[in-house]
Amino acid sequence: MMDSMNGAVELGLLYALMALGVYITFRILDFPDLTVDGSFTTGGGIAAILIAHGTAPWLACLAALGGGLLAGACTGLLHTKGKVNGLLSGILMMIALYSINMRIMGKPNISLLSTDTVFTPLSPQYLIPVLAVLVIAVKLLLDAFLRTDLGLALRATGDNARMIRSFGANTDNTTILGVSLSNGLVALSGALITQQSGFADISMGIGMIVIGLASVIIGEAIFGARTVFLATLAVVLGSIVYRIVIALALRVEWLDASDLKLITALIVIVALVLPSLQRAWRQKAVARKRSADFAAVAAKSSTGGGR
Repeated sequence: MMDSMNGAVELGLLYALMALGVYITFRILDFPDLTVDGSFTTGGGIAAILIAHGTAPWLACLAALGGGLLAGACTGLLHTKGKVNGLLSGILMMIALYSINMRIMGKPNISLLSTDTVFTPLSPQYLIPVLAVLVIAVKLLLDAFLRTDLGLALRATGDNARMIRSFGANTDNTTILGVSLSNGLVALSGALITQQSGFADISMGIGMIVIGLASVIIGEAIFGARTVFLATLAVVLGSIVYRIVIALALRVEWLDASDLKLITALIVIVALVLPSLQRAWRQKAVARKRSADFAAVAAKSSTGGGR
């Protein structure tokens, strides 16, 4: 059981970078970016092919980050300069990335089992602390960026693009930057997952957008998102909680590993519906309390008139 929980926390930290990327487009930019499913594989494929040819693992991670930035920039350009619908531009880029990823990898699957990765020098007991430091460092860098003038313009673009344009800001550039940064983090996560699992596969990115959304929604529902610091922290913790829930669900006897997508969809549905139900219950309770107060005041007034 402890091994299973350690593995869940480890995976949660690795996927937290991807969830932070999804948070940028989903919550900050309000942009429906499906490029994630392709850019995750792009990151994994670039890292795998470079490491297999003798490149240092950390350099391969930086190259994967660059590949993700480029993929995101293409999606942003399609949407802003090509005037293609945001959802459609993400879908088009995701489809294009499948062929690009095949070109990068050269074959559907690359094994890294006999090569050194960033995790090779680490003892198993130090893996989670090192990953936690890495993820927290990226989270703090993202927090610092979002507090700069450029970061504030990025956040304002998602809140009210028309208003920020009236102040002279170029929302096209901020959108391209946000989508690019998002996919850069997603690709970096793909590179780390590839090295942790020991292989890159052409289909490894399928469903990543749902996993990223699940992490963001679960984190916000449980831990709140009143400030940028708390929101990004909630995303990281949400990624870990999501992996722990998946690990616990897969321990149920009548569930198989093939039910993973169904479990993910159910978790997202619960995380989306539960806050709405809680708000509805609170509003009904407030309405009932007000009705009772009005009834009490009316009864008191009626009694006073009789005297």
